[in-house]
Amino acid sequence: MLLLTPLATGVFLAAGKSAAAREDQPGNDERPQKGGLLVLSEGDHAREVIKLGDLMLGGPPVHAWPKDPKTSVNRKGSRLNEIVVLKLDRGELDEETRSRCADGIVAHSVICTHAGCPVSQWVKAEGRDKNVLEFNPRESAQVVFGPAPLRVAALSMQIATVP
Repeated sequence: MLLLTPLATGVFLAAGKSAAAREDQPGNDERPQKGGLLVLSEGDHAREVIKLGDLMLGGPPVHAWPKDPKTSVNRKGSRLNEIVVLKLDRGELDEETRSRCADGIVAHSVICTHAGCPVSQWVKAEGRDKNVLEFNPRESAQVVFGPAPLRVAALSMQIATVP
C-alpha cells in the first residue's frame, strides 16, 4: 500500500483501516503533526483517510483535515487546520514546490492570509491556461488574485510504502 506523508508538518494520506473519528477528544484542535494522516473533510466519504486514487491529476482540489494515527482524533477542532490537497503534473511545478511534493501531490493550508477566509475557488485566472486557487499551487503558492498579502502555508509530502 502507498502512504502519502507530509514531512515538515507531518500528515499523510494512506490506504489503511479506518477507525472511528474521535472529534471531541483532546487534541482535536492541535496543529497537524509529523506522521499524521489526512482525511477527507467533506462529501460522502468525509473522515475517511485519503488514498492516492482519490486525487485526480490536475484537480479538482480535495479538502482534508489532519488526523492523529495513534489516537484517531480528527484535528478539525480548529478551522485553521483545514488543508487542500492536489495532484499536479510534476513538470509544471517550480523548484520550491517540487521539493515539497510527492509525485506531484501538493498540500496547502486552505486559510487565506488576508482575512482568514477559506480558499475555495478552482478557476482559470486571467492570462493562465491552468486552474489555480487564489494562489498558484504550481508556483510556491504565490498569490494570483485577491487581497492576500502572503502566500498560504505549504506542507512537505513524501510517498512511503507500508505493509
